[in-house]
Amino acid sequence: MASISKQKNSGMLRARIEDAVRLCGRRCRPCFVGFLDERERAEAERLLQRELCPSGMSSCFYGGYEEAERTLLGVAPGEEPPAPEDFPLGPLAFYYRREASLTHRDFLGAMMACGIRRDRLGDILCGSGAHAGLTVVFTGRELLPWIGGQLDRIGREGVRLEPDYTGPLPFPRQYEEISDTIASPRMDAVVKVMIRSSRETAARLIETGQVEQNHLPCLSVSAVVREGDILSIRGKGRYLVDRVGPPTKKGRLFISIRRCL
Repeated sequence: MASISKQKNSGMLRARIEDAVRLCGRRCRPCFVGFLDERERAEAERLLQRELCPSGMSSCFYGGYEEAERTLLGVAPGEEPPAPEDFPLGPLAFYYRREASLTHRDFLGAMMACGIRRDRLGDILCGSGAHAGLTVVFTGRELLPWIGGQLDRIGREGVRLEPDYTGPLPFPRQYEEISDTIASPRMDAVVKVMIRSSRETAARLIETGQVEQNHLPCLSVSAVVREGDILSIRGKGRYLVDRVGPPTKKGRLFISIRRCL
C-alpha cells in the first residue's frame, strides 16, 4: 500500500509540474508549483533535469529565505529563472505572550482546520529565546489577508498577526558540529563518522534502506558523498555535509558535518 501511495503522489507531482511547464510556454511568464517538501523537491529536480523542462525554459526553488525546507518551484521562459520577488508567497508573523509554549504543530493544525491545504503552507518558524513570542509562517501571498481575518487564536492563546512581515526571522534550528577524517568519501565511511559506529554498522543501515542522500534513498555503501549533501538516517536525524577535504599528510580526508538537533 505504501508503494502504491508513493507512486500516486509521484504521478500527481509530475502532473503539477507538467501543467506549470505547459502554462509557462503558453503565457510566456513564470508559473509556480508548491509548496514542496524536501523529498518532493528532490523528485521535481530529477524530473526537470531528465525530461520535463524543455530548452528555452529555466527553473528554481524558493521558500521565502535561503535555507527554507518547503519551497515553491518556479518555471520561467528564457534562461533566467524567476527572481525571489516573483514568487507568490509572503511571510505572516504571529505575536503572542513570550510565556506561551506554542509549537509548529499548533500553528499547522490551526491553519489546516481553517481549510488551508498543506501545499499552500511553507515553513513555520517558531521562535525561542530572544525570539520567544514570535512565529513566522510562509504561505501563498493571496492567503495572507484571508488568514488575518480568520485566526485570532492558536489553541487557547490569543495572537496578533502581521502580514508581509519584514523583521528578522526566528531560526529554531541548532546544530552539533562533527569533524573527523575519512579514508574516502564513500557513504559507509561518512555514515560511520556521523553516528560514531563501526563501518559494518554503517553499511547495514545503508543496505537496509535507512539512509537517504539529498532526500532520496541510498542503498549503495560506495555512493560518493559531496559537500552540500544532506544525509538522513532513520531514527538518528539529519546531517549537513559542510566540507570534504583537504587531504591530510597521511592521505585521509578531513570532513566537517553538522547534525541538526
